[in-house]
Amino acid sequence: MTSPIIQFIDVHKSYQNGAQPVTALEAVSLSLHAGDFATIMGPSGGGKTTLLNLLAGLDLPDRGQIILNGRKVSDLSDHDLTLLRRKEIGIVFQFFNLMPPLTVMENVELPLLLAHSSRTDGQRIKTLLDYVGLWPRADSFPAELSGGEMQRVAIARALLRDTPILLLDEATSALDSRTEQEILATLNRVARGRTTLAIAHRLSTIADADRILVLEQGRLAEQGHHTDLLRRDGLYAEMWMRQQAEQVEATD
Repeated sequence: MTSPIIQFIDVHKSYQNGAQPVTALEAVSLSLHAGDFATIMGPSGGGKTTLLNLLAGLDLPDRGQIILNGRKVSDLSDHDLTLLRRKEIGIVFQFFNLMPPLTVMENVELPLLLAHSSRTDGQRIKTLLDYVGLWPRADSFPAELSGGEMQRVAIARALLRDTPILLLDEATSALDSRTEQEILATLNRVARGRTTLAIAHRLSTIADADRILVLEQGRLAEQGHHTDLLRRDGLYAEMWMRQQAEQVEATD
């Protein structure tokens, strides 16, 4: 079996809240292989965004090791971390950070221009915008788009860079449930071969993930496939039943 592309080994992270330390992650260990499509879920404040920030090299753990493609993140210089994020990690945040003066197509193309790429791939941009349902809006500006449409532009932009790792920090939070499901299915198809890790809150949209990581109070409480986690009747099953009940109430 090939070596994991992502490894967390007994990772701890805390922050200061005034005089009090607050534990964000505690003894988290996990591994993901090339091509894995995993999602992170759990109660608010459980450590989901902290985990992604550590993985992206935006922060460092207090203890433990994070290994990406065989390299310890803590051993990398700031320059090497910047190169790592630029060449190997695509990130879509909850806030899409589009450039207002640029069209949809130009916003998607922007990372290649910033990297001084000698050429851009117009056909690939068209294909990605087709996948996220925005090719008809290619010449529109961000001010003319809805929040969900802007988020889809950000997702297409991250996919264009063709990095081996793709991180989504609540990247589908501005989308309705149906569109979120369509985008995650698109990501699963377009990002095939990449290792994708996404934070999502609607459990109905993540049931097809290769692996679901359940964080609670900074600890990895459960991990597995949707059906396995339901059988365990733990936190994931509890949250699933609660969301199903809320959906039934909303339709009554």
